Amino acid sequence: MGKRIVIALGGNALGNNLPEQMVAVKQTAKAIADLIQTGNQVVIAHGNGPQVGMIQKAMAELTRSDPEKYIPCPLSVCVAMSQGYIGYDLQNGLREELLDRGIKKGVSTVLTQVEVDPADPAFQNPTKPIGAFMTKEEADKLVAERGYDVIEDSGRGYRRVVASPKPVSIVEIESIRDMVDAGLVVVACGGGGIPVFQTEGHHLKGAAAVIDKDFASCTLAQQLDADMLIILTAVEKVAVNFGKPDQKWLDSLTPAEARKYMGEGQFAPGSMLPKVQAAVEFAESKPGRSALITLLEKAKDGIEGKTGTVIRQ
Repeated sequence: MGKRIVIALGGNALGNNLPEQMVAVKQTAKAIADLIQTGNQVVIAHGNGPQVGMIQKAMAELTRSDPEKYIPCPLSVCVAMSQGYIGYDLQNGLREELLDRGIKKGVSTVLTQVEVDPADPAFQNPTKPIGAFMTKEEADKLVAERGYDVIEDSGRGYRRVVASPKPVSIVEIESIRDMVDAGLVVVACGGGGIPVFQTEGHHLKGAAAVIDKDFASCTLAQQLDADMLIILTAVEKVAVNFGKPDQKWLDSLTPAEARKYMGEGQFAPGSMLPKVQAAVEFAESKPGRSALITLLEKAKDGIEGKTGTVIRQ
């Protein structure tokens, strides 16, 4: 029997710009098709760091060039735009690869909103840099006119920072579940999802935030009752003492072992740490669930137990 799998694609699976993305997606589609061909149900989530930054920069340039004609584009709208064009490339690349293998299976992208808690402490401490670098004068103007939070970024200029709240629930989960049950391959929660929170009545309002795609993928996997969460990244396995002479690659981890290593500061914040945290959360959420962290091209071998780092109870 195949597994129900949620795959969280890292940035290396998509490239840094449109030409790179079109090339990268072809290789990404081959790796995902390998999993589908062996009978697994697959749902794909992905990051959008370079893409949403590019969209933000373009929108900022338009506003700067003609402020009377163009108004600032909310971050939530930029995330929606990135979901659309990344999903367009992913679903076409995967459809083509599946048909080349004689597999007739629908592939579809769901524009996905993810609910966050407006009381999440992350909103009081924005830390996620987004968009283009600015001069101090440009940054001061944005602070004064729009109330943005900005930081000086490693001597390279000033950047806007936004909150990175934890996901609460996937708004379109019923639609995604129905599509998976019907046998479709679904692309969802792009860029961690469009962050929204509930206001009066049933209205959802976009939040000036970025949701970590690994945490969003974990929430998606739990709400879909998936068997496995696969987090694809730039290394084949998780390591402790990374980059040191006594570096050690890990084949498997229990949640308790992972917490011990996290407490020792073994995993870099903003890099491997959220991946391990999301993997632990999913593995603990229900007996029998497991998470795998590995390279894109090693995903099939990882499911078969040949490589990668598996986190399970």
